Amino acid sequence: MRTKGFQIWNIAKWRVKLLHVLTMGRTFLLLTFSSMVFFVLLGLGGMVEQRFNSSPVSSMKGFAVSLSSGVFMDMLGMEMPHLNKGKDPSTLSAEKMTTFAFQLLTSVNPNDPKSLLAREMPGMGSNDPVLLHTGSGNEDVEAPEDYHPDSGKIVADSEAPQGEGVTPEPIAKPDVTEVVTPEPGGKKNEPTVGGNEVLIYHSHPRESFNPLLGINISNPNSAVPSKNIMRVGSFIAKELKVRGIGALHLEQDYASYIQDYNWNYSYKYSRQTVKEALSQNDQLTYLLDIHRDSQRHKKTTTVINNVSYAQMYFIIGHENKNWRQNEAYASAINKRLEVSYPGISRGIWGKTAEQGNGEYNQSLSPNSIVIEIGGVDSTEAELQRTSQILAGIIADIYFADQKAQKASTVKTDKTDKTDKTDKTDKTDKNENVATKAGSNS
Repeated sequence: MRTKGFQIWNIAKWRVKLLHVLTMGRTFLLLTFSSMVFFVLLGLGGMVEQRFNSSPVSSMKGFAVSLSSGVFMDMLGMEMPHLNKGKDPSTLSAEKMTTFAFQLLTSVNPNDPKSLLAREMPGMGSNDPVLLHTGSGNEDVEAPEDYHPDSGKIVADSEAPQGEGVTPEPIAKPDVTEVVTPEPGGKKNEPTVGGNEVLIYHSHPRESFNPLLGINISNPNSAVPSKNIMRVGSFIAKELKVRGIGALHLEQDYASYIQDYNWNYSYKYSRQTVKEALSQNDQLTYLLDIHRDSQRHKKTTTVINNVSYAQMYFIIGHENKNWRQNEAYASAINKRLEVSYPGISRGIWGKTAEQGNGEYNQSLSPNSIVIEIGGVDSTEAELQRTSQILAGIIADIYFADQKAQKASTVKTDKTDKTDKTDKTDKTDKNENVATKAGSNS
């Protein structure tokens, strides 16, 4: 009887355990299935977002890209000490990491008080561009700063005597230029024959510089080409021509001849100018809209080997559906700057229509970009030095592209010749077979 009672009790015990295991199994399966559905839906949502929103503005927020490659090198150096030998001070300092973590968690940049106000004032935060690629000259990750002048004041300034004429020159098809200038090291560039490849223009042509005007205000403007951003454009164009690249520099001052001029339509005016230039110059491929930033000297200047240079921002418009192609061109320039002249670039920034025009004529060419050179306090010497560096890098990329295209053309020609040879051989063989068959019959 005791044995029978023990067996019954033992079976009941195992039955309880089995039910418990089955319950846990069902729970486990339910959680597994729910997790699988969740991640599938999450992936589908990401695919849909990527399809309908080609801009990273709403998702990445520019935080991850604000980390320089030095951070990851320092992290490796913690496990591999020899990597840090002879290296600059660590980027994993308490101040930098605290700043990054604080901004990541709160969307407030401790180095930019305006970011705190942006959270409290509706609409203010939407004006922030997004960092796409960092630049070593912008450790505090400060965005480019735009200034929106009053259109009426610009028109009034255009009517005042400026000392130089501002009547726009007609866009004429240029004559063939032949420039042969030795590169550093004695190597010669090939002459530019048949027209211009680079277009330099200014959507905000009156952006000027305090040192050139002999004043000290927050937003200097001038209609005189030698005292405004057109001066920078002329530096770049001249250097490109010296390096053997045809450059067309447009100096249209829209406020001086457009009726009812409105600064908010600046890119509409410049777009028409660029389209006209493209229609008259078949070889124009690289479109550079040159601006200046509105920040002061401290934030727009760097020193390399005891020589000061104006810094640069690159702007990419995300309203252009093919903006990634334009970003690739800006990135090619930015990478070369970081290698040869670290500190000049303040990074590549993306903007939507909420932060400006959002398109910036960049749909007209995959090599169309906006470049902001210097700030309101940049000197002529600083602007010229940076312009020469920029022109040199643009020239290097241009000749690299030409070499790649030439190699691709040669490869295509060889393939075509091989195909033609194969077809000829097959035809000859068929004719020989037919001839043999006719003789046998």
